[in-house]
Amino acid sequence: IDRWINDRFNVGDRVIALVRSGLWQNLVVVPAVRTTVMPDEMSFEEGAALPISYVTAYLMLFEMANLKPGNSVLVHMAAGGVGIAATQLCHTVPDVIVFGTASSSKHETIARGGVTHPIDYRTRDYADEIRKISPKGVDIVLDPLGGADTQKSFNLLKPLGSLIVFGAANGVTGQKRNLMALAKLWYNQMSLTALKLMQTNKTIGGFHLGYITDDDIINRTLVELLEFYKQGKIKPCIDSCYHFEEVTDAMKRMHERQNIGKVLLLPSPKREEERQWSKAKA
Repeated sequence: IDRWINDRFNVGDRVIALVRSGLWQNLVVVPAVRTTVMPDEMSFEEGAALPISYVTAYLMLFEMANLKPGNSVLVHMAAGGVGIAATQLCHTVPDVIVFGTASSSKHETIARGGVTHPIDYRTRDYADEIRKISPKGVDIVLDPLGGADTQKSFNLLKPLGSLIVFGAANGVTGQKRNLMALAKLWYNQMSLTALKLMQTNKTIGGFHLGYITDDDIINRTLVELLEFYKQGKIKPCIDSCYHFEEVTDAMKRMHERQNIGKVLLLPSPKREEERQWSKAKA
């Protein structure tokens, strides 16, 4: 094992570590097999922002949905960490059209990042907007929303299209939820049957990175992603950085969908001058 580690790492190497469990820790123990050497030009913040979002987006697009040149892709929550990663990865394939849902205040940023057609989901029906541009629908939908949006996204697929569900944000954000609302959300989520898939010639996949137990899959994906990074094809987008003691503010920012890109937690304590500056701004 020591020889394997010495062959893989050099003294002074900076590494990306992917931890499968545990939150908000300033010290972790990670098996060497779950670490990858960072490029010299990559910052620690970029290294922290890359693994979860980009591995998730890569495996959904390339391994599950089989993204091909000329495809059209709908990326929900296009200004989030996975949304930005998916948009950048779409543009590593020629002639891919990206539709992205986000509030209007984020449109300029996501358009600059590669979203071909930004859609304000708060004021427009995204299905209607997409049909105006692409009457036949889209080839791939990445759905972190769940509920009625899963049904709606499924209906937007072209024949032989793929819907990849990787979350249920509608269950934890937005209006206050009661049991009836949650039951309706899960009914919509679960009512797409195998018979309906056969009749429509469409596919549905589900993705959760936490249940990928094969380290080889993660490692080879990270190798591909770091090569894209070196070539300048992808670049993690950092929305903001918070210290551990500010985790409540960080979670609130994500919960209220204010972020554009990744929200990071810094293990170092907040310096006194930063505290004074925060108080002054408040």
